[in-house]
Amino acid sequence: MKNTIRIGSGAAWWGDRVEPAALNAEKGDLDYLCFETMAEATVSAAQVRARRDPSFEGYDTYLDDRMRAVLPACMKRGTKIITNQGWINPDAAARRIVHWLREFGHGGVKVASVNGSLITEHVLEMTDRILENGQPTETLRETLISAEAYLGAEPIVEALKAGAQIVVTGRVADPSIFLAPMMFEFGWDPLDHEKIGQGTGLGHLLECGAQVTGGYFSDPGFKDVPEPWNFGFPICEVSADGSAVITKVAGTGGEVNLRTVKEQMLYEVHDPANYLTPDVVVDFTTARLEQVGPDRVRVTNIGGKPRTPTLKVSIGCTEGFIGEDMFFYAGPGALRRARLAKKVLEERFRIVNLEAEEVRIDFLGLNAIHGDATPAWAPEPYEVAVRVAARTRTRAEAVKVGREVDGMAVSGIAHTGKRVPHQDRTREVIGVWSALVPRERVPASVRYFES
Repeated sequence: MKNTIRIGSGAAWWGDRVEPAALNAEKGDLDYLCFETMAEATVSAAQVRARRDPSFEGYDTYLDDRMRAVLPACMKRGTKIITNQGWINPDAAARRIVHWLREFGHGGVKVASVNGSLITEHVLEMTDRILENGQPTETLRETLISAEAYLGAEPIVEALKAGAQIVVTGRVADPSIFLAPMMFEFGWDPLDHEKIGQGTGLGHLLECGAQVTGGYFSDPGFKDVPEPWNFGFPICEVSADGSAVITKVAGTGGEVNLRTVKEQMLYEVHDPANYLTPDVVVDFTTARLEQVGPDRVRVTNIGGKPRTPTLKVSIGCTEGFIGEDMFFYAGPGALRRARLAKKVLEERFRIVNLEAEEVRIDFLGLNAIHGDATPAWAPEPYEVAVRVAARTRTRAEAVKVGREVDGMAVSGIAHTGKRVPHQDRTREVIGVWSALVPRERVPASVRYFES
C-alpha cells in the first residue's frame, strides 16, 4: 500500500484543452491521470445525435485526440487513466482506446468499461417525483430521451483491483473519478465517510481542471494571475490519511493559492456543509487550507457524512426548438436603430403568426446578460448586436425567426449589418430534469478488454 499518490486532472469538460493533459502526462510524475468530460446535458445531447446519426459511436468526440496526446507518456511511466469519456457507450470507448494502445505498440494492457448508469428503459418505474417541480416522473414519458444515474467510485475501484490500467465510464459523479484511485491505493472502506469525505472533497477541487489553478478566476487589476493563456491543470499529492497538497507542473501559467482553491471549493456547492455525492455527503465547513509554498496549498480536515440511500438521476427530454439569429448596428445612433428594429420584428412575428412559448430580443453590449435588471443609466454602446431567439414546439415555427431576420437585410432599418446565414439557425432543445432512485436498483457492471 502506498503512502502518497499523485493524481492529475486531464479535462474539466468535453471541450477542454488537450495540451495541459499532455503536459501532466509527460511532466506531472503522475500515478493517475483523470479526465472529466461530461456535463448534465452531455449524455442527452449524445442520445439525440445517436438517433440522427447511426454511425455515432456514443463516446466523447475528442477521445482520439486525448488518447493520442497522453497514452505514450502514461504507458512509459505506468500512469493509470480514469475517464468518463464513455458517455453513452463505454464499451465502444474502451475498444477505441485498445485500438490506440495497439497503434502505439502497447500490448497486454487491460482496459475496463463501467456500465449501468443508463437506465432509460426503466427510469419511470424506478423513480417517483421530479425534484424541480414535484410532478410525477410519469409526466415525462412522451418526451423522454435518456436517463442516467450518477454512479460512484466503487465500480472503478473494482476495475482497478482486477488489474485495469485504463478505466472508462459513462455517467459517474465528477469527484468519484478522482476518489477511486485513493480508495484503491489506500484501501479505504466505501462506508468510511470520514476518509471518503476527504477524498471526494479533493476530487471536487480537481474535477474542474484549471479552475483551481487560476482559470475562471483571473480578473484584471483585481485578481491577476501569470500567463492565463498557458494554464496548467492541477495535480493532487494525496496521503493515506486524506490530507493533500494541490499543485501544478512548474513553469505553467496560472497560480495555486488560497483564493483559487477557495473559489473552486465552493463552486457549484449549494450547501457547503452537505455536498451530496453518490459516495458520501461532504462537509467543506471544517476544511483547513494552508499555503505551504509557491503553487502549493495543503488541504486537510474536509468532513464527511454517511452517503444517502438514493442516487440522483438526470432525465433528458425533448422540449421543442429554438430559432436564433442576430444582426448589427454601429456608430452614433446604433441603439436607437436597434430599438426600432426590435419593434419591427415584434410586429413581423405577429404578422406571420409566430407560435412561440418565449421570445427574446436582446441587445448584446447593453442588456443581453442582465435583461430587465440592466440599470437605466447604463452607457449607450457604440455598436450593438441584436440577438433574436424564440422557443417553439416545432422546427417549422423556429425557422420563422431566421426568415424574418433575413428580411431585415433590405426591409429593415438603415445601416443594418446582416450575417450570411450559412449555419443552421434552429436547434432542438433538450431539457434536463432530476429524480432520485434507490441505489440498490442501479447495479453497475464492469467489462474488460485487452490490447
